[in-house]
Amino acid sequence: MAWDWTAETRRELQQFLVARGILSGPITTRAIGDGHSNLTYLVADGTRKVIVRRPPPPPIPPGANDMLREARLLTALMPTAVPVPEVLAVAEQGDVLDVPFYVMSYAPGPVVTTETPAPLNTPEQRRAVGNDLVDTLAALHAVDWRARGLENLGRPQGFNSRHLRRMRRLVADDNGDPPAHFADIDAWLEANTPPESGATIVHCDFRIGNLVLAPDIPGRVAAVLDWELATVGDPLLDVGYLLATIPEPGRPMNPTAELSAALLEHGYPSKDELMDRYSAHTGRDLTNLAWYTTLALWKLAVLYEYSRRRVLDGIGDPYYTDLDLVRRFLDDARRSAGLAGADAAHR
Repeated sequence: MAWDWTAETRRELQQFLVARGILSGPITTRAIGDGHSNLTYLVADGTRKVIVRRPPPPPIPPGANDMLREARLLTALMPTAVPVPEVLAVAEQGDVLDVPFYVMSYAPGPVVTTETPAPLNTPEQRRAVGNDLVDTLAALHAVDWRARGLENLGRPQGFNSRHLRRMRRLVADDNGDPPAHFADIDAWLEANTPPESGATIVHCDFRIGNLVLAPDIPGRVAAVLDWELATVGDPLLDVGYLLATIPEPGRPMNPTAELSAALLEHGYPSKDELMDRYSAHTGRDLTNLAWYTTLALWKLAVLYEYSRRRVLDGIGDPYYTDLDLVRRFLDDARRSAGLAGADAAHR
């Protein structure tokens, strides 16, 4: 995004952090991460490092990029088995910037995308990382969200149908119909919507690129990042999304799978092995998993199409301009659903 700290806003941030005993100033700021939504900065005073998360520049779509909600969720998860950064401070809109933000602890360690760094780049360590990835997701889905005070985080009853309708509205025309190139997948999802498999906290963007790994051996997840989309709903939404982001040998990669290309390296568990491990940990029936994977791919296509239209209207990140990004998600969604024409975009 075309936003960065100015001398004035950096000075205001420094005063905010020093006043709370988080840093001692002077500070430096550096944008980090590969995301195209909320903005993440590494902030340091030469001795200590912290992370600042803020939304993209206004205008912000209603209900999106809610920093205060994200900070509340992280705080609730801190005492659980799910590894998350510690929220150190929250700034309301107008305290420092024209948007709210929060400050969290810095988790040292690599974020794996296109390759696995040493010393985790052995088959044994890759397998350990893959197994802990699934174990972490299972731990998230085991959290008692009511006991953590998160009753108002989402509405699990009727979640699948409601989520499908809500996402459709982002790209539908005035009659409520999806774009023509979405229609076959949309109809398949509508006709095959399963009842909810349960109600848990769902991350909604759980993939290897949103995890910080412990830098030492054995490979394990040190922190789960990017909670902006999290809600309470069907846990298989996370499982289907994870599968949608894992590349497969010999197949073209969708844009999110490209951010997980390291998973093609020798040693990482296969999709089937990951799902067997998740099922063993949770006891959940994965019979309808194709629906959740198709939903995840279709949803990504919807979000990219919605973002593309915003760019055409002069708002948002130019990254989304390329229509082929949308087509690649839809092609994978057709393949997941077993619909005709799944490979049309690549013939």
